[in-house]
Amino acid sequence: MASVEYRGMNLVIPENDSEWREHFKLARTNHRLMLRACKACGLMRYPPSHGCPWCMSLEWEWKPVSGRGHIYSYEVVHHAIQPGFKEWTPYAVVLVELDEQRGTPTPDEALRVIANLVTPEFRPEPEPNVAIGKQVRVVFQDLAPDFALPQFTLTDEPPEGRVWRFPG
Repeated sequence: MASVEYRGMNLVIPENDSEWREHFKLARTNHRLMLRACKACGLMRYPPSHGCPWCMSLEWEWKPVSGRGHIYSYEVVHHAIQPGFKEWTPYAVVLVELDEQRGTPTPDEALRVIANLVTPEFRPEPEPNVAIGKQVRVVFQDLAPDFALPQFTLTDEPPEGRVWRFPG
């Protein structure tokens, strides 16, 4: 069982969880966001799984993606359940729609990844800066020689569509 420490907590990936073990190892190896792509239909998926959710094929390969996209949705955590996040509150957890595979296989299904929204220094992005439509890019926080945690940070690029945030 692999275990790394993040914010005072042990992140444990069981030995038999090859999907996540490979995902985090590939992130650390080359600081690229790697996702599984179906060899039959070509669609990528997240979270990593053995079977394609669209065509049910069990044939897949790891494929690099740009790690760029926009905030599709988000949640602001005001009460941290995990002690390691108490000093971070409030902090944003974002659902990022990646630039790759947008609108495919349907306009409502696209390639989306959940992660923390952080500054380049790996601190929580201040809540007033968080909004749906803002552009982001992936950043990697190295936690062990074979483990990097992909997270997202804002870019200076123009937003995607209408920008919306929770009323303050």
